Amino acid sequence: MRILIDAMGGDNAPEEIVRGAVAASREFGVDITLVGREGKILSCLVAEGAKRDSSISIVNATEVIEMEDDPSTATRAKKDSSMTVALEKLRNGEGDAVVSAGSTGALLTGATLITKRIRGIRRAALAPVLPNGGKGVLLIDCGANVECTPEYLLQFAHMGSFYAKNIMGCEIPKVGLLNVGTEDGKGRDLQTKAHALISAAHKNGTLNFIGNVEGKQALSGDVDVLVADGFTGNVMLKTIEGTAAFLFNEIKTLFKSNRKTMLAAAMVKDKLSEMKGKLDPSEIGGTALLGISKPVIKAHGSSDARAIRSAVLQAIKFIEADVIGEIEKNIKDMK
Repeated sequence: MRILIDAMGGDNAPEEIVRGAVAASREFGVDITLVGREGKILSCLVAEGAKRDSSISIVNATEVIEMEDDPSTATRAKKDSSMTVALEKLRNGEGDAVVSAGSTGALLTGATLITKRIRGIRRAALAPVLPNGGKGVLLIDCGANVECTPEYLLQFAHMGSFYAKNIMGCEIPKVGLLNVGTEDGKGRDLQTKAHALISAAHKNGTLNFIGNVEGKQALSGDVDVLVADGFTGNVMLKTIEGTAAFLFNEIKTLFKSNRKTMLAAAMVKDKLSEMKGKLDPSEIGGTALLGISKPVIKAHGSSDARAIRSAVLQAIKFIEADVIGEIEKNIKDMK
C-alpha cells in the first residue's frame, strides 16, 4: 500500500507534514510518496533521521497551491503543484490514496476533475466523524456543497451509511436529516423533499432512516449518520469546534482559580486528557471525500505531525474497508 502525501499543503508544510509521514511509515509499515519541492522535503527527512528509500519516496513538484488561489481553477492553473501532481498519480494508479492539508476547495475541485467522481454520484461530500461518546456520528456534508438538491442529500445518506457500516462498525447505521424540528413537515423545501426521498429509501430497505434530527440531538448517540447541506453542516461543525474550545478554556480557568481547584484538577487530570483527546482534531486526522472514485483524505489546514499521522491511518482504513467499492456496487439504489 502506498499513500501519496501533498507535502506542501497546509499551514505547517513541509516540516510537520514530513514529520507525520515519517511517523506513519514507521508505525504502520506503509509506503509513503511525498509530493512537493524536492530540496525542502529532503532537508526535512534529514532532520527526522529518515532517508529517501523504497518506503519513503519523493516526487518533485515545483508549485504550491496557496490559500488565496481560486479553488475552482487552482489545480488547472498550477499543473505542477504538489496537490495536482499527487492527484494525477492517484488517478494513474501510482498510489492508493492521497492525503492533503491544502485548500479544501482546491482539493475537492482537483479530485473531481482529475480523479473523478464515482460514476452515478452527483456530488462528492466532506464527511467528518464527530465524537458522541460512542462510535461517533458522521456529518455529511460539512462544506463541499453549499447549494444542494434533495437528490444530493439522498446520495449523501447512502454514502454516509456505507462509511458508518464499514469504517465505524455500525451494523445498521441510523440515518438522520439535520433539521429545525423533528416533525416530518419541518424545514425548507430542500429538507421536506429530501425527507420524502430518504423515507422512500427506508421503506424499500436500503436505508435505516430515523427521521429529522435537531442540532441538540446530533451528539446524543441516537444517530450514526447526520445528513445536511454543506452550508448547514459547516455552520454546525464550526459551532461544535468553537464550543468545545470555549468549554476547555473555561474549565482550565476554573481549575487554576485557587489551591482547592488545583488539587481537584490533579485528581481528574487523566480523565480530562482522555476527554480532550476525543475532541482533538489531531486524533481524527482528516475527513474523507466521499463520492470520489479513489480515496482522498482532507487533513485540517493547521495539521501538525500527529494529525498527518492520523490522516494516513484514516486513509489506510478507508482503503482496507473498500467503501468506494461498496458505493459502486449499490449505485442503482442511490438514484
